[in-house]
Amino acid sequence: MGSSPKAVAVGCLLAVIVVSGIIALILAAVGVKGVYLPPGTKYGMVFDAGSSHTALYIYQWPADKENGTGIVSQAEACTVQGPGISSYAENPANAGASLRACLDKAMTIIPVEQQRETPTYLGATAGMRLLREQNSTKADLVFAEVSKTIQQYPVDFRGARILTGNEEGSFGWITINYLLETLVKENLTSQQISHPCYPKGYEENVTAAALYDSPCVPAPVAHDPSQILMVRGTGAPAECRSAIQKLFNFTACGANRTCGFNGVYQPPGHGQFFAFSGFYYTFYFLNLTNGQPLSVINATIWGFCTKGWKELQASFPQEESHSRLHNYCPSAFYILTLLHEGYKFDEQMWSSIHFRQQAADTDIGWALGYVLNLTNMIPAEAPEQVKGQQRGLWAATIFFIVLTAAAALLAILIQCLWNPT
Repeated sequence: MGSSPKAVAVGCLLAVIVVSGIIALILAAVGVKGVYLPPGTKYGMVFDAGSSHTALYIYQWPADKENGTGIVSQAEACTVQGPGISSYAENPANAGASLRACLDKAMTIIPVEQQRETPTYLGATAGMRLLREQNSTKADLVFAEVSKTIQQYPVDFRGARILTGNEEGSFGWITINYLLETLVKENLTSQQISHPCYPKGYEENVTAAALYDSPCVPAPVAHDPSQILMVRGTGAPAECRSAIQKLFNFTACGANRTCGFNGVYQPPGHGQFFAFSGFYYTFYFLNLTNGQPLSVINATIWGFCTKGWKELQASFPQEESHSRLHNYCPSAFYILTLLHEGYKFDEQMWSSIHFRQQAADTDIGWALGYVLNLTNMIPAEAPEQVKGQQRGLWAATIFFIVLTAAAALLAILIQCLWNPT
């Protein structure tokens, strides 16, 4: 007597279940290997507490760093409202309060679960160097208040300190060459990242020189606060220029030799030079950051400085309260004197100076170089490893698992519901 149609159907489905189940098991075991999940993102924050204002820079980098150094990019920049923290010497509490708006903004950018492990630094430059020289107690009180405010936020605050002039310059050099990729930077697939930030005629993989300074704080005196020049007002450009020249000693070296400062031999300049910080802001105000020749630079500065104060106020009403307007003339003469007479940038060499605020969508200054240096002290996280399979094998495995489940369900339905007469 033959088998019933019900028994035949159930038997066939059981065979399909067994075969497809075995195939699924085999596929699941074939080609499985350990794979690493994409790295997470780490964050870091640096307050650049300058003489005229403070800025907060938020940086990010992959958690499994490349070559021991994080591939750092700028996630956000926030300008603190008000003057630099050194201006709050008589009311230190306000120095701390001034940072709150930018800290609040940072908390909306950095994921909540990563905030407590975000290293945060405050570096102060010329303004606090001068305040410390004048009154170290007041400088300490300002640092105490800004530290107190930052510590009220869920971040890993690692202290506030004053950078030396050499550190400020060195970290600025690291920043510009990192952004120009002359300090080789690779992505996670070991392919060079390309940014369209090279100036015309720039040679890749040749480090660029960094020209930085706060206006009227000459580099040759290494930021000695007692040498800071405070020339205010306009209308006497020759006197302003003469006062600035007194800061420098352009002693002649003798025949066939060129001196920069204090009789020290200086070889002819070569390569590309990036001027930022106070250099950039002063020349940007004067609309001199577009590669103008030295003759135009000189004429523009003299033309600006010979205007009367009322004429300047009327010409530049956008300068809030004219708080910085009186500084542009001495600052411009300082830059011109330093570069032309000190570093010997003549008409031909002047074209190699690039006045820039940013490169590769990142602000140029010491802060990024500071983070690049400090990320070497932040342990790299081991990438998370999981078991993975090739896409084709994975798809086939899923197909046979689904087929097995469908056949089993159908067999159950037939067994329970089919009742042939």
